[in-house]
Amino acid sequence: MAATDVARQVGEGCRTVPLAGHVGFDSLPDQLVNKSVSQGFCFNILCVGETGLGKSTLMDTLFNTKFEGEPATHTQPGVQLRSNTYDLQESNVGLKLTIVSTVGFGDQINKEDSYKPIVEFIDAQFEAYLQEELKIRRVLHTYHDSRIHVCLYFIAPTGHSLKSLDLVTMKKLDSKVNIIPIIAKADAISKSELTKFKIKITSELVSNGVQIYQFPTDDESVAEINGTMNAHLPFAVIGSTEELKIGNKMMRARQYPWGTVQVENEAHCDFVKLREMLIRVNMEDLREQTHTRHYELYRRCKLEEMGFKDTDPDSKPFSLQETYEAKRNEFLGELQKKEEEMRQMFVQRVKEKEAELKEAEKELHEKFDRLKKLHQDEKKKLEDKKKSLDDEVNAFKQRKTAAELLQSQGSQAGGSQTLKRDKEKKNFF
Repeated sequence: MAATDVARQVGEGCRTVPLAGHVGFDSLPDQLVNKSVSQGFCFNILCVGETGLGKSTLMDTLFNTKFEGEPATHTQPGVQLRSNTYDLQESNVGLKLTIVSTVGFGDQINKEDSYKPIVEFIDAQFEAYLQEELKIRRVLHTYHDSRIHVCLYFIAPTGHSLKSLDLVTMKKLDSKVNIIPIIAKADAISKSELTKFKIKITSELVSNGVQIYQFPTDDESVAEINGTMNAHLPFAVIGSTEELKIGNKMMRARQYPWGTVQVENEAHCDFVKLREMLIRVNMEDLREQTHTRHYELYRRCKLEEMGFKDTDPDSKPFSLQETYEAKRNEFLGELQKKEEEMRQMFVQRVKEKEAELKEAEKELHEKFDRLKKLHQDEKKKLEDKKKSLDDEVNAFKQRKTAAELLQSQGSQAGGSQTLKRDKEKKNFF
């Protein structure tokens, strides 16, 4: 309906207001784009591979940035994951990029459990996001999503076959993250060997049931290029941060005595293909696959472990409230049962302790009686000995008195005889 017709219907005297621009809901995509650009994006890359395969160099080459980081040694006692987050800006689009690298992967003699720290790290990011979702007050719009969106698995350029460590690790990770296998340092083998190596890797992945990430072909706008790139997996890449002058242009390349390898020359390596597929074409699909496939699988398994389910045994819808009440009642029942078991165990232990104390008390009384009797016997012996000693002392005193008496009498008799002899002498003279 034209604006003049509207003015004619409401009256000739009404003022008409011209439209400032186009009106319609077809501007909704523009609104979404503007909102997304203002909020920014996040992308998390996990680099898995042995030490020395050029993981850090490839990341620097991929984003044309010198990221911070220290070179890892081959002396790590175990596998450690090192995470670094960077804020990148391109035009008016901001990207919070997180690069997680496996330090010490493949350096141990026993590599049996090398994949476990990687699996635990990925699950920890899923768990953190799940806990944020389960909060009463969620702030998902400002929450830093640390879930891994893509795993670049670096394969050593042996030219023969995949190592057992590679197969085991990728098999453990394929249900948790989008895996893109890449052949690192592809300039170490010839083109013919590289072609055979790619075929060998693909056949081994299929025969061992390893599910790698396939570029989506359901979108008509990217179906052709993604279908073509799926046939080039795994990508053979070369990284370099050095720029060399080739012709009249400065290009990133690697200089060797036998020639120069250009990183962005598709005849030399698949670096450009990897960059196109990872950043320009399928970055959003990787983010979506992480949320709708891998995270949903983790979330479902975690909730099922907690006892939550969608339907009851009769295949009727089962609400979250009913599940919570059922689990709460079950938990309270188990808690009451454990409390009763602990109470009975406590009573039993108290009885056992009382019996032990009574037995100990009985032993103490018996020991006391024995000691008391022994004390009495010793006391009686001492009294008898004291009595005998007293008798001996009394007898000794009596003998001493008699001896003193006899001695005194003897001394008196001797004195009288002396006087008599003196008197007789006197009368004689």
